[in-house]
Amino acid sequence: MKNAEELKKIVRDKYSEIALQPREQNETSCCGATGCGTVDYAIFADSYTSLDGYNADADLGLGCGLPTEFAQIRKGDTVVDLGSGAGNDCFVARALTGETGKVIGVDMTEAMLAKARGNADKLGFNNVEFRLGEIEALPLPDNHADVVVSNCVLNLVPDKQKAFSEMFRVLKPGGHFSISDVVLVGELPEDIVKAGEMYAGCVAGAIQKAEYLQIIHETGFENITLQKEKAILVPDEILKDYLDAAGIRRFRESNTGIFSITVYGDKPLASACCTPGSGCC
Repeated sequence: MKNAEELKKIVRDKYSEIALQPREQNETSCCGATGCGTVDYAIFADSYTSLDGYNADADLGLGCGLPTEFAQIRKGDTVVDLGSGAGNDCFVARALTGETGKVIGVDMTEAMLAKARGNADKLGFNNVEFRLGEIEALPLPDNHADVVVSNCVLNLVPDKQKAFSEMFRVLKPGGHFSISDVVLVGELPEDIVKAGEMYAGCVAGAIQKAEYLQIIHETGFENITLQKEKAILVPDEILKDYLDAAGIRRFRESNTGIFSITVYGDKPLASACCTPGSGCC
């Protein structure tokens, strides 16, 4: 198994390649959103086209849900999007938070940030910004955001416990998150787990659903709710790049489930004062 920095490099290189491709090439190539390099679009993505704020130039088809649709964003909110890509979820969030709100996208890929900033400039938005950073060490102060969203990104983060801890830190007491991600029920074949392309494609980095929800609970979030769940079928034409016919058959017979989930959680109001030794709890 590759170490954390090697996994981050795989993700950074792949998504830099996607960001730098023309949309037409991105839709057809093996290194694009609809090709064999990343499997997200063909089998994960939901359509944003009916949502206010949707901008086609910012939609690279790399999500696995519609977290902004479930995020209960209000006018004037400060919203943070983790792994903001070309800005798709940020612009939908901006339509909900309005001109009095603030939307901050965080991404670790310079090429994606450049694309997102270019899209924001074309739209004339002055309350949407994009920052370079990693989810395990967010470039944001404590208690800053009303809402955190993320779309099919946390599975790409090696230290998911740290990622949720950072999410908890930057949310205001009483704030909440809504994130879409990929989780497992059962075990993936080793050849898929070790494949860098399947990690970048949001499959190999997914963890068990029960473990995912337990991490959220242990971080301190409350009212944890599954807002949406759907089973994902990875086609044989993708699996055959990593498994032989017998391996594909064994995988199908194992009943391993790959799921896209959208999950919600609240940061407790009491977290503002309940620090160790404070005596307030």
